[in-house]
Amino acid sequence: MKIMVVGCGKIGATITKALIAEGHDITVMDNDPAVISEITNIYDVMAICGSGTDCEALAEAEVDTAELFIAVTGSDEFNMLSCFLAQKMGATYTVARIRNPQYNAKKSDLLKKELSISHAINPELSAAKEMLNVLKLPSAVKVETFSRGNFEMIELSVKENSPLDNMMLMELRKKYTEKFLICAVERDDKVYIPGGNFVLKSGDKIGLLAAPTEIQRLLKQLGILQKQARNVMILGASRTAYYLSRMLLDSGNSVKIVEINHARCIEMSEALPEAVVINGDGASRELLLEEGIANVDAFLSLTGDDEKNILLSYFALEQNVPKVITKVNRDEYFATAEKLGLETIITPRKSIANIAVRYARALQNSMGSKVETLYKLMDEHAEALEFVAAADCEILGIPLKQLCTKPNVLVGGIIRGRRAIIPNGDDAIMAGDRVVVISTGHPLADLEDIVEG
Repeated sequence: MKIMVVGCGKIGATITKALIAEGHDITVMDNDPAVISEITNIYDVMAICGSGTDCEALAEAEVDTAELFIAVTGSDEFNMLSCFLAQKMGATYTVARIRNPQYNAKKSDLLKKELSISHAINPELSAAKEMLNVLKLPSAVKVETFSRGNFEMIELSVKENSPLDNMMLMELRKKYTEKFLICAVERDDKVYIPGGNFVLKSGDKIGLLAAPTEIQRLLKQLGILQKQARNVMILGASRTAYYLSRMLLDSGNSVKIVEINHARCIEMSEALPEAVVINGDGASRELLLEEGIANVDAFLSLTGDDEKNILLSYFALEQNVPKVITKVNRDEYFATAEKLGLETIITPRKSIANIAVRYARALQNSMGSKVETLYKLMDEHAEALEFVAAADCEILGIPLKQLCTKPNVLVGGIIRGRRAIIPNGDDAIMAGDRVVVISTGHPLADLEDIVEG
């Protein structure tokens, strides 16, 4: 697919990298010559130095041949105008980065309709939703939802002395009656789609798939269910912090925000009158102690400084905060953060790259059982995808045990109506089912891609 990306900052570069890995023909555009030089040194792409609102530059980039046009500069208005011009000049589908809270859902939908924007993406809102899911289930490192919440995939770390340590999966299923599936295990930077004889070890990161109620019951049985975070402290009054605080407050939680910039504190206080906003340097451990960090249910470090986020998150762990979430943008800091014991690490740009990849795959296969949801799991070594089974899908009605599925591909769940099914070999996919598939090493664009050709 021919795709054009306007804006090559952190978000644009991450989307470009992800789409190149998918095999797409990419053209990038940015008005900064240094940025263009850097991205062409790294990736084999066609690059145009120019403005996404300059019709001549768009024509030079052959925007009329673009099947997908993505505008992700730092300006919402620029992105919307760029998409509007691209669509008028012949681009088939357009995606705009729109992140300002003033463009709420109602306004955003109106703008999308009037400007013929196919899809809007908001990195900060996506990250906030991801964090909210984890705060609702703090035992998990990560929580992904399928079929409007009827199924969940959670990532857990197997601790020493955990009931899961040295447990064979078939024995685990016999011991606990809840309906669940451990569908992926990361160990020593390798990801496995485990069979029944697989033995879990401390240090493993596991992917567990089940209905939300089943997950709650299983974690309680295992003795690792933590209570939902109600008292939350957030460092940094970023857009992500605003979106997350708004959702937490609407759910009846208490929120305290620490921000060094006085003007931003005033803005947040006006926008979130129910929150407690502290004007102070969050890098001061004395301030955090004074504000009660040792007594909160969760601490989130969401500043724009990765080093600060990591160090203060580690300090929160030292204060025995039950749940710590850290925003990290730079890949090179991930290993350091994990070695310090930070488990839940959020990167907004990667969430948006996943959305762009899913959207591109869906467009490629608009006539089949297209991708509805796509998540990268286990440090991006695996994928969890949700498909809606089309009526003409060739694998309908065939028991799963009779399907010749590709290696390292697993049908992990089926949602039929509101019923969540952990399938066995005798189950079959029916038309209209939502099907959750786990895959390593196989980029899937259609449900039929799970079987050998």
